[in-house]
Amino acid sequence: NSGVVCLLRPLLLDVVPSIRQTTALALGRLADYDADLAETVVKAGILPQLICSLPEENRYYKRTAAFVLRAVAKHSPQLAQAVVQCGALEMLMICLEDFDPGVKEGASWALGYIARHDRELSQAVVDAGAVPLLVLCIQEPEIALKRIAASTLSDISKHSPELAQTVVDARAIAPLAQMIPNPDAKLKRQVLSALSQIAKHSVNLAELVVEAEIFPVVLTCLKDSDEYVKKNGATLIREIAKHTPELSQVVVNLGGVAAVIDCIDSSRGTVRLPGIMTLGYVAAHSEDLSMAVIVSKGIPPLCVSLIEEHEDHIKAAAAWALGQIGRHSAEHARHVAVANVLPTMLDIYMDPRSSEDLKMKASIFKALKIILQKCTYLPALEPLLHEAPPSILKHIIGQFSKVLPHDSKARRLFVTTGGLKKIQEIKAEPGSILQEYIHTINNCYPEEIVRY
Repeated sequence: NSGVVCLLRPLLLDVVPSIRQTTALALGRLADYDADLAETVVKAGILPQLICSLPEENRYYKRTAAFVLRAVAKHSPQLAQAVVQCGALEMLMICLEDFDPGVKEGASWALGYIARHDRELSQAVVDAGAVPLLVLCIQEPEIALKRIAASTLSDISKHSPELAQTVVDARAIAPLAQMIPNPDAKLKRQVLSALSQIAKHSVNLAELVVEAEIFPVVLTCLKDSDEYVKKNGATLIREIAKHTPELSQVVVNLGGVAAVIDCIDSSRGTVRLPGIMTLGYVAAHSEDLSMAVIVSKGIPPLCVSLIEEHEDHIKAAAAWALGQIGRHSAEHARHVAVANVLPTMLDIYMDPRSSEDLKMKASIFKALKIILQKCTYLPALEPLLHEAPPSILKHIIGQFSKVLPHDSKARRLFVTTGGLKKIQEIKAEPGSILQEYIHTINNCYPEEIVRY
């Protein structure tokens, strides 16, 4: 407000190098504070002045200049675009080729903040020739430089298959994969994130990541003491497993499902989420893969997540995964039903507090419906008869109408537990499917029992 930015501007051209550097640092800290201040710095015409003499400056000034560019670019795509338009990318390329690791680190960081916003900005970074230089940076000995370069490759890869392919073509996968066992947790986080962002786009890219021999070493990340390493490790496995039954089978064969289940058991909150999704994706592909999840005892941790987790999107993911496990056959649905998960799902669906998140209600409803349409294990369905709303009740009664005509023991139990009585109380629309189901069930019994 005191007009400091305009006072600092001429100092960027001062003859004393330390004054130029301190001025740049002050501007960087101002721009870093919030988007409005960053915009003030841009409007004052600081950026072209900052970079015009960059090639001749010393390493301390280059680091500080990169910090200013990063501080401006981080706030919004518009501000990042302003950084690109003033010719900063060419200067950052010069910094990436500098002999000083600190200068390279500053440049990598600024490029990451530009690329993370959207596809166009990421493409601009790629077109400037950053990717091969970043791949060289991840092979430098300095841990801090490796971290930032891996993070920037992740930011570039995330937007589209084409951008991820550019990173792959620059031979980034092998050096990234080799760093997974590195003891530095922050580096591991970035490496796993970069590999996830590459693998997520297509079957081909996921296969290239698997071929870099990330298994079984990536499974050790699921036991890491760092929560983000765990989460990013599980995310990488999820991004591979989701594409095809073959890739899921690779994950299963290498012990990935058991490791993911342990990870869900030992984690809480959002760290659990990628693991939950992984089980759902694996189970969705085929009956055999779904059975592999069941045999590895994947259902109990999903039930626990449904009960314990407070965030709706995690509950919704757990319900979705259970639906994918139960959707294949009566046997699969029975395994889910025996875990006593259906009443829990019904409670969440009926809970007035969860009515605010319609998306979660829809997920729970869909999962319940998928499991119920396959489930022929009547003892698990019986308790739901007395509580379910009409939208779910018709699916439950539908299953009874399929099983009771062929099972005399089940017919006797249905009378003694009060199921048949409950059926008579239901007011079904004439000609509706629900009425058909009720008729089918009533026809299994002598008329006097139905009347009684």
